[in-house]
Amino acid sequence: MTTADLLTRAATAGLTAADLNYPDHFVDDTPADLSRALADSGMVLNGLAMRYYTDPGYKLGAFTHPDRAVRRAAIDETKRGLDVLARMGGNLMTLWMGQDGFDYSFQADYARMWDATIEAMTEVADHNPAIDIALEYKPNEPRAFALMPDAATTLLAIKDIGRVNTGVTLDFAHVLYADEMPAFAAALVARHSRILGVHLNDGYGKWDNGLMVGAVHPIQTVELLVELERIGYDGAIYFDTFPDHSGLDPVEEARTNIEVVQRLRRTAARLVADVGLQNAIARQDAPIAMRIVQASLLA
Repeated sequence: MTTADLLTRAATAGLTAADLNYPDHFVDDTPADLSRALADSGMVLNGLAMRYYTDPGYKLGAFTHPDRAVRRAAIDETKRGLDVLARMGGNLMTLWMGQDGFDYSFQADYARMWDATIEAMTEVADHNPAIDIALEYKPNEPRAFALMPDAATTLLAIKDIGRVNTGVTLDFAHVLYADEMPAFAAALVARHSRILGVHLNDGYGKWDNGLMVGAVHPIQTVELLVELERIGYDGAIYFDTFPDHSGLDPVEEARTNIEVVQRLRRTAARLVADVGLQNAIARQDAPIAMRIVQASLLA
């Protein structure tokens, strides 16, 4: 199946926006081809996401690779992705640096890795200040330890980068995997930076399961949606799920995600204005808060 075929199928599920991976989705299709495929499917481009891990040359890292020439190649590849994104009329580039990390003690010069990453991301952010650069953190995989494994470390990096066109993409399963509470992570990011993207999915916190939204943590999902309402997040909701792992029909899975999120967002809209809930939270009165939330969820 071509990328255009995939976009056509995605539209039948009711999806209205898509992210494309660079360079993977552009190997056999030009930016003009993909823009046309999006338009023909009634979808808009939400943004691009860089993919370095498909290139074996980046196994030891992209921005953290010990060879300066490899780091330069990764930066230049990212700049080309930004140029393609601009030509397609997009303004959001997501960076998930899964290969940037380490596996063993005494394998990494941590300070050098950090400095190289900040230098690279600063150059990327400066390449086109009109494009937002969203950092998507994850504790590990494929490396045993990622350089940016959690919200706090990612916010430290954004502080060091010091560019207004940077922010964070929150992936629900990644946040659980990092042993964080999703709504708390959102509050921290909104306080110190910007939430540029939200990936909804679910999991058991042991791995990046990529399950359907609300399948395991419906209450935590609602709390995140309530926090996003308070923050005023108005970006896309992206479904970063893995139907292929279980042999699910991706169209039916997407339809389920859409239906569940629409219901949970209606619940969140009620809860964000619920005075009783706010009073219970102010008292840290968990029993009353749970009664209110569960009554709204189960109504």
